[in-house]
Amino acid sequence: SSGINAESGVENDQGEVVREFMKDTDAISLYKTMRETLVYLTHLDYADTESIMTEKLRAQVDGSEWSWKNLNTLCWAIGSISGAMHEEDEKRFLVCVIKDLLGMCEQKRGKDNKAIIASNIMYIVGQYPRFLRQHWKFLKTVVNKLFEFMHETHDGVQDMACDTFIKIAQKCKRHFVTVQVAEVMPFIEEILSGINAIICDLQPHQVHTFYEAVGYMIQAQTDAQVQERLIEKLMSLPNQVWDRIINNATHSVDTLKDPECVKQLGNILKTNVRSCQAIGHPFVTQLGRIYLDMLNVYQVLSENISSAVQQNGEQVLKQPLVASMRTVKKETLKLISAWVGKSTDPKQVCENFVPPLLNAVLGDYNRNHPNARDAEVLSTMTVFINKLSYHITPEVPKIFNAVFECTLEMIKSNFEDFPEHRTNFYLLLDAITNQCFPALLQIPADKFKVVMDSIVWAFKHTMRNVADTGLMIVLTMLQKLDSKDVAQSFYQTYFLNILQHIFSVVTDSTNAAQLSNQTKVLAFMFSLVEQKKITVNLCANPAEYPGVTDNESFVKLYTKDLLKKAFPNLQDMQVTVFVDGMFALNQDTAAFREHLRDFIVQIKECAGEDLSDLYLSERQAQLKEAAQTKLRYQMTVPGILNPHEVTEEMAETI
Repeated sequence: SSGINAESGVENDQGEVVREFMKDTDAISLYKTMRETLVYLTHLDYADTESIMTEKLRAQVDGSEWSWKNLNTLCWAIGSISGAMHEEDEKRFLVCVIKDLLGMCEQKRGKDNKAIIASNIMYIVGQYPRFLRQHWKFLKTVVNKLFEFMHETHDGVQDMACDTFIKIAQKCKRHFVTVQVAEVMPFIEEILSGINAIICDLQPHQVHTFYEAVGYMIQAQTDAQVQERLIEKLMSLPNQVWDRIINNATHSVDTLKDPECVKQLGNILKTNVRSCQAIGHPFVTQLGRIYLDMLNVYQVLSENISSAVQQNGEQVLKQPLVASMRTVKKETLKLISAWVGKSTDPKQVCENFVPPLLNAVLGDYNRNHPNARDAEVLSTMTVFINKLSYHITPEVPKIFNAVFECTLEMIKSNFEDFPEHRTNFYLLLDAITNQCFPALLQIPADKFKVVMDSIVWAFKHTMRNVADTGLMIVLTMLQKLDSKDVAQSFYQTYFLNILQHIFSVVTDSTNAAQLSNQTKVLAFMFSLVEQKKITVNLCANPAEYPGVTDNESFVKLYTKDLLKKAFPNLQDMQVTVFVDGMFALNQDTAAFREHLRDFIVQIKECAGEDLSDLYLSERQAQLKEAAQTKLRYQMTVPGILNPHEVTEEMAETI
């Protein structure tokens, strides 16, 4: 598969070397077609397919066609037909293949040759989870072999071993936590007892993958007490290092300025993050163990970063030590978000986890230099609000006061700066609107106006996700206000303003891709007027509209005037037909969107602009439907879906 993904080590913003995969989409498409072709050929004549592959393998073993390229190609083909044979045939074939490859690995001389064969063995076994689930002894042998490969320092072998281990852990997790035939204990116990010896030669990023893999196994344990003991055993090594650092920091806080110590903290937290993502809510025992110390470290490192910026300017943020400190802060927030996102007890989270977090994080975010503010603070608050809903409503004003205005200052001067903060800012506002709407209504009028201005600012973004989020916030607000006492004063202050700004983006060529959400907002607004849900008089200046006594007549005239001023080339009849249609079609979203699009086409044709973006949402819907139809068909053909696209639960039903 080396032709599909080019892997390289690159530095991230924190100065850490991380793996990066660059996908060659043409190659992926070609490999997919070849894989499907092989599956269909196997269905047509599996004996012939097996015979050809066995013959090719023999030519590798006897050396007559030996080359890395030939072996890679053959093993990729063998991995491609997983699930296409009958189970018994697959078992016989696979055992022969692995036996021959292991024999080759023993016989071949040269580390490079052995590494290539080893990585191909790992690739093939990783492609046959069905076989592994049915044959425990073989599965155990494979995993022990992977553990051996984790000590092999030849380039790429350890990565391949860890990647294969996590694939197998995800597909066969239940088999590791139950006692298998002829075994005295679950294999997870053996793994955890020897964990130090298994991972001692791995790089930090490989250790993180290993911990996540074991986490999937532990997640499959259904006995809560056993699971808690397994988590404790899994985290024993990182906890020892953590305890030592915390103990040293208690005696001398300058410990947290030592580069090696800060780096260790970052890696320990990454190990916790990956384990938590796999284990889910039961990880609470481990999180509770380190939580308060972790938040204390967060605050100390924040102060270190702030004083460094005050003394040396914002360029200090790029220095390795400061970058490592920021990594610890980000990983702290990631860990908390990961657990809260999977937690199942909102009351426990609100009582035990929310107050210390807000105390540690909010003031720090507010006081920090803009470039030192972590966008993860906003995303963490969003996770809490989406997960805890009304339980966290009392804390929303505190969150809002700390992050809203200082973040808005960072993003309001243009559409480009701080893209991550920008996206997270609007996702947080969306979460508050959806989950804790009463808290928004408690905001003083002058601050609420700033909120509304910021939402209108979102509409105008060329970043599609931001513009869409802004539109959905307004729609949610209007829907939730419908039954509230404050609705009429809201309509009086903001209805026409929102209407005006929505029309300005609807008719702006740079925002055409948002047509679907623009339609929803406009249709709802016109339905409010038509159904007479707005009882307050929207016309602020009756002298301008003599004889107009109701809101529907006023909004019709107001909208016509708005459009005529913006597009003087349009004829009166075009505008009248369009506005009448907004009232007539607002209960039928599809018809309303077509009506709106027809009007935009008229405007764009006058201006000679491109119309293609107007049909984006339909194209996306068609592609989604086509993909779902294809998936339904593929599920009927054994082997067509890659085994890693099939969950363990799905595999049992196919």
